Amino acid sequence: MQVEWNHQTVLLNEAVQALAIVPHGHYVDATFGRGGHSRAILQALGPAGRLTVFDKDPAAIDVARALAAGDSRVTVRHQGFAALGELGRASADGVLMDLGVSSPQIDDPARGFSFRHDGPLDMRMDTTRGQSVAQWLETADVPTLTEVIRDYGEERFAAQVAKAIDRRRQERGPVRTTRELAEIVAGAVKTREPGKDPATRTFQAFRIFINAELEELQQALKASLDVLRPGGRLVVISFHSLEDRMVKRFMTGHARAVVDRRAPFAEPRPMALSDVGRVMPPDREVEDNPRARSAVMRVATRTGAPC
Repeated sequence: MQVEWNHQTVLLNEAVQALAIVPHGHYVDATFGRGGHSRAILQALGPAGRLTVFDKDPAAIDVARALAAGDSRVTVRHQGFAALGELGRASADGVLMDLGVSSPQIDDPARGFSFRHDGPLDMRMDTTRGQSVAQWLETADVPTLTEVIRDYGEERFAAQVAKAIDRRRQERGPVRTTRELAEIVAGAVKTREPGKDPATRTFQAFRIFINAELEELQQALKASLDVLRPGGRLVVISFHSLEDRMVKRFMTGHARAVVDRRAPFAEPRPMALSDVGRVMPPDREVEDNPRARSAVMRVATRTGAPC
């Protein structure tokens, strides 16, 4: 029997409102997930509107294709959003990126994202390609493990966790399951944040690394400037500080006119984004959906002509 995993979309109405949808426009849901945002966008679009959805997760793509089968306005791309630039210059009126891991991914033990359920240590968004975390851990050396845990998990006990993983490999062989990894981390992280499992930061770090999430986000943000039409909206929902800092720097950096220091008398390069703003989930949503508590939505409007 196939289990149905529920997913509660974060900032659903706020994100759709931020896109400022015009009925005949073309919009991009760059992280389809289970389609909550996409369905709301389709409700706001008219018969001539179009929606293109991206996702790497085969399970998400199955849901997206089922949606497209009943709605000719939907185009599905089984790709990460780094491929956003393939849509062409000035081809979209709005781009939405929801960077969170979906509840079905977290809650399904077979995906290996969560330390709360024992399962294979996988964590790949696209299970059809690439290394799993378990495979990577077989050969990653201690300096590499330390760097990944420190830089992507912001874990101050990164060195201790890396050494504990290496010690376990030497004594008992490869780390294969989420429970095994969580127990190793729990033994290495001596001071725990109130209400947070000691494995949280290490699991985050390995997931971000194995899926090249930050590198892909940087590519997608850059591509959005080319894809958006003047007046188009870029809406990004982040769930941890590394992503949000990257999005904030990108938006604010492109919301300033740039002076070429090599040619100080030349006209400054005009800003590419304007009307940069931030939206937090309302208290009621956080109460109803605890996974919304860390969400930050940033919005910007494309100015002028595409870069």
